[in-house]
Amino acid sequence: MRSHSSSISGILLVIFLLLSFLIPGNYAYAQEKPQINVGGALRFNYNLSSWKDGQKERGGDFGYDMFRINFDAAWKDIYLNAEYRLYSEAFGGGFLKQGWVGYRFNDRDEIQIGLNQVPFGLQQYNSHNWFFNLTYYFGLEDDHDMGIKYLHVGETFEYDLAFYKNAEELRFGGDTETSPNRYSYDVVGRNKEVNQVNGKVVYKFGDSIKNRLGISAQYGGLYNLDTKETGSHNGLALHYELDFSNWNFKLQAMNINNDPKNLPGESDEILQMGAYGVPYEVASDFNIYSLAFSKSIPVKLGPISNLEFYNDFGYMDKKVESFEDSFMNVTGVLISAGHVYTYVDYAAGYNHSWLGGNFVDDFSNGNPDAKWEARFNINIGYYF
Repeated sequence: MRSHSSSISGILLVIFLLLSFLIPGNYAYAQEKPQINVGGALRFNYNLSSWKDGQKERGGDFGYDMFRINFDAAWKDIYLNAEYRLYSEAFGGGFLKQGWVGYRFNDRDEIQIGLNQVPFGLQQYNSHNWFFNLTYYFGLEDDHDMGIKYLHVGETFEYDLAFYKNAEELRFGGDTETSPNRYSYDVVGRNKEVNQVNGKVVYKFGDSIKNRLGISAQYGGLYNLDTKETGSHNGLALHYELDFSNWNFKLQAMNINNDPKNLPGESDEILQMGAYGVPYEVASDFNIYSLAFSKSIPVKLGPISNLEFYNDFGYMDKKVESFEDSFMNVTGVLISAGHVYTYVDYAAGYNHSWLGGNFVDDFSNGNPDAKWEARFNINIGYYF
């Protein structure tokens, strides 16, 4: 995968886009007048962390989390979906979470072009809590990249095919590193994600017990800004989800491999990944396993209509034997009261950058002397 392959892929992408919009669709959903819907959310957060002595003495901290605005627009079978988020400056400030233009061929087939969700693993989420599961911190849950995706939703099978030119690009210099100011984790530093292909198939079965059994695969390049060579990355995921009588179970296993073409003397066993304005190190090759379940209980407690109790667990098995593995477990409840949704979580982590570690290398080398740390968190959001 050299420079000429990138040019060819760009030409193929343009041709595919043109053909896609020239194919006549089924206009069962067509409307003559454009429709626009605007929504959003405002969230606040309280947290108390076991590894922050000053915070413990204060009894925790309560502050601003995020404000977002959502746009949905449609004209005939062409539609728009976009979400912009504004975090504090320390967490990257403002950035586009997702944004694409779509086209519906019929009631089962559509295409999305732009910053859309990568079809890999359980979706929309591999978790129930505010922190997500461990998969999120490596760009493997609710990830969004720049490309084109075809979706088919049938009664028995669903499948997605996608091509991503790169992660969301905010800097367009020839040798400019990818910015870490983003919602979902991507490779940053001296390597850049390029020309990624994704495929996903889900088999659905059962009536009173609904089952979704699927497999996902992805393969792409890692362009190194120093060597001007393109390495590779690939992933394979097996996933299963069950819904039964207000219970939800999610089970997933992933195999992830990265082969960057770094300068001589630089380790290829570690990558830099970034989001929310800050990069950190991640092991290049690992397996990751997760198990999540929840139980929803309808209630009538003033404005509260539902309580969803859950536990989400993740385990990162790093392939380099000298690296220390990482763990994460979140136990909590989601409280629904009209437009207000409140997550009450107890999140625990071992060699986890966001849960008590030294942040920089917990997901790569790790620390054999690390101990489990925890954060009690309450996130309150009004969604409109």
